[in-house]
Amino acid sequence: MRPFKRRKRGGVYAVFEAAEAHLLVNLLGQLVELLRDRNGEDESAPDPLFAQLGMGGSHVPPDDPVLQRLLPDGYTDDLDASGDFRRYTERALSETKVANARTVIASLVEGGLDPADVETNDAKVEVELDAAAVQAWLRSLTDIRLSVAVRLGIESDEDLVAVADSDDETVVVMSDIYDWLGYVQETLVQSLG
Repeated sequence: MRPFKRRKRGGVYAVFEAAEAHLLVNLLGQLVELLRDRNGEDESAPDPLFAQLGMGGSHVPPDDPVLQRLLPDGYTDDLDASGDFRRYTERALSETKVANARTVIASLVEGGLDPADVETNDAKVEVELDAAAVQAWLRSLTDIRLSVAVRLGIESDEDLVAVADSDDETVVVMSDIYDWLGYVQETLVQSLG
């Protein structure tokens, strides 16, 4: 990847290897699927007014630790208030996260990525982002990094070191992906300064 840079005429751009762009699409696809699984059809009939306003999600916290991190409780000391808060806000928050992920995927496709061609090749994917797309990228990169961190058990700097020093090859690969996502996010932030 060539890091994000600011364009003189406005916006920012970066160039990704096709394999890197496919990795991002894959991770974003998993994130979208996880959020959609959470916000599928309600078990009980939703309140019609809440449905019109985009509210009416579950009042019960998710079981999946990644979703617990992405969709945290609003109140840690009051379960009823937290349930009400979740019921009124979770669906909209999930839909925003999905929309951000779609924006990132769309910018990769517009930059030359062929999602159907998963073979590693020498193709380059150049993304150009306006202010709104930058925000979607920043938020989606944060969501992906949080998801990977939860799956790896990273909660502190010590955990990060332990993961990097793991003997498990899968853990090492995921740790490398976590670090790379941090690099992508860092270059994007620096390009805005």
